[in-house]
Amino acid sequence: MSLRLPDHWVWDSWPAFDGNHHHLFFLRASRALHDPDRRHLRASVGHARSTDLRTWELLPDALVPADPPAWDDQATWTGSVVQAPDGTWRMFYTGVDREGRGLVQRVGVAVSEDLITWHRRPGPVTEADPRWYEKLDLEAWIDEAWRDPWVLADPDGDGWHMLVTARVPDGDPDGRSVIGHARSADLETWQVQPPLTTPAGFGQMEVPQVAVVDGLPVLVFCCWPDRMSEERRASAPSGGMWVVPGASLLGPWDLTRATTFDHPSLYAARLVERTPGDWVLLGFRDKEDGAFVGEIADPLPVVRDGDTLRLA
Repeated sequence: MSLRLPDHWVWDSWPAFDGNHHHLFFLRASRALHDPDRRHLRASVGHARSTDLRTWELLPDALVPADPPAWDDQATWTGSVVQAPDGTWRMFYTGVDREGRGLVQRVGVAVSEDLITWHRRPGPVTEADPRWYEKLDLEAWIDEAWRDPWVLADPDGDGWHMLVTARVPDGDPDGRSVIGHARSADLETWQVQPPLTTPAGFGQMEVPQVAVVDGLPVLVFCCWPDRMSEERRASAPSGGMWVVPGASLLGPWDLTRATTFDHPSLYAARLVERTPGDWVLLGFRDKEDGAFVGEIADPLPVVRDGDTLRLA
């Protein structure tokens, strides 16, 4: 059974595992909006859990937009969840505000003892630094990109890293997207760093994630062809989910080797280890036959195939 809500659309999601249940946090917005393109500025964060990633128990919503005025009083968008050394859980999430008309993205954090009840911390904790990243320029792009934080512990034990959907301020506007980067020693204070990639023809590298699958470090992200440079679009006319191998969880990644997963509508999918060594892609169904679907698909098994991944 897919995760489909009769009264809400569901799209981007991110997982957490508590030792017994797989938790899934996801963006949701009411179908009473009628037009799914209106969902983005009405988004809140829903929550469900499962033992098999197929049958879901719906839990209370995790986050809703803050009361105005606040940096996240318009909508709460995609993020990630990690467990801190003290046992608490941290949800790093994207926020947009009414004052900025939903155009300026920043990252904040909420804290939970049990993955159920979440409390915001003062924020934002990171935002695009103009030394390296594009700020709002509506002549170049549709928004100020600093979203979809993926937070992971440093592989060598040296604090924490945040990977972010971002853009650089120069070059072809249709191909400026990079993986933004910030670091923290304690999950509390963050310092924005230079990007981890260079532009490679993507206008937006959304919902980035890194994982090691069968010994292979990979970066996955999503981008539909209509958000790419002409050159990139010519080499990848279809598919929204991308994978690229790297030397480590922090790269470097050669984006000339990026390939797509063979699925026509899957988007914003996450690599999830269902059981040890059993990896799947879990994401939402975007447009099919010209209509937005808005539900989480059943998990799709993934296997290593040389220096890349493919759907099994």
